[in-house]
Amino acid sequence: MSEDFVKIVDTKDIQPSQMKEVQFDGEDVCITNVDGKYYAIGNICTHEGGPLADGILEGYEVECPWHQSKFDVRTGKVTNPPASESEPTYEIKVDGNSILAKKRPNIKE
Repeated sequence: MSEDFVKIVDTKDIQPSQMKEVQFDGEDVCITNVDGKYYAIGNICTHEGGPLADGILEGYEVECPWHQSKFDVRTGKVTNPPASESEPTYEIKVDGNSILAKKRPNIKE
């Protein structure tokens, strides 16, 4: 089953309370590090397409730099409008110094 996971970035590239945009499986993905635990959601804001990784990460919330929509990096759910649609989430695992992501997004309603 591990063949579903692909290395996307090194752990050293994303320090605690930081995030990074990566291209993975044809998608723009925002990888976040919250207290040493990694999360991955879509990087394109569902409101008007702002780049989430260029925004602000506070706790488990990422804020879009364009219109201040906020999303929970654990679930992809909107925590502050104007966005109304959740972000796709990706299953992450750490293998040594590598961050791996599962190829198919987990769609949660």
